[in-house]
Amino acid sequence: MSDIQIKVDKLSKKFKDTVALEQVSFEVKKGEIFGFLGPSGAGKTTTINILTNQLSPDEGNAEILGKNPKQLHSEDLMKLGIMSDTVGFYENMTVYHNLVFFARFHDIPLKRVDQLLKKLNLYDDRKKKMKKISTGMKQRLLLIRAILHEPDIVFLDEPTSGMDPTLSQKVHELLMELKEKGCAIFLTTHNMQEATKLCDKISLLNKGKILEYGSPQSIIDKYHTDPHTHIRYKDGSEKLILTEDLGDYLSADVVSMHTLEPSLEAIFIALTGEKWHDK
Repeated sequence: MSDIQIKVDKLSKKFKDTVALEQVSFEVKKGEIFGFLGPSGAGKTTTINILTNQLSPDEGNAEILGKNPKQLHSEDLMKLGIMSDTVGFYENMTVYHNLVFFARFHDIPLKRVDQLLKKLNLYDDRKKKMKKISTGMKQRLLLIRAILHEPDIVFLDEPTSGMDPTLSQKVHELLMELKEKGCAIFLTTHNMQEATKLCDKISLLNKGKILEYGSPQSIIDKYHTDPHTHIRYKDGSEKLILTEDLGDYLSADVVSMHTLEPSLEAIFIALTGEKWHDK
């Protein structure tokens, strides 16, 4: 049986005269975090809507769990998790009872609700009504709801948006746990550092076209043309030397060394001539 959970082949979609997707191809395997990266309007949401059978493509093929999205049955849909605010919470119910309702629907032990609330620093707020919680708290609850039933595939849209570094790290740890259990994670994010850290593969998307596809490091290596290494010593002095001469400058006084690799954001700007726009 194939490990491929999502497969997209030459997908294209237009809205009137606007090209949303043009010949987009990629695949996501079990236990893989795939980053679908692009500025607003790049085609990320359109792709997710096609994969979840909310839109039909004009051309190309999409498969999820080995099936055309139109052929997914209710038991298949139970294997998917989608982080979306289009399906709301019950505003007059507490945080805890909203999740309990969802857990019972999926026949999930309530201890998992407690575990996830504690992991994302929400347990002490579990008795608050939904209408009284902050936007950041709601963001974490949307994430919990998407992964509560331990799906085979999860679609996450900006899961750490607006979070401080400590909370972001907790989310990253949670995603790595899901990955270790074999979950295929489809991640959209504006945070290029997050994508570099988490993702096994990424697509750089702009105006409906994939500019680059592969592991973050392979893409960075492809555009790494600066032959220098930056060295910093204990006394605070710094040197910029040719990497091939590195051996002549190493000593016990070296504090750090950095090759001057481009960031994914710098690569995007070089490929498009456009700035990376955060939300």
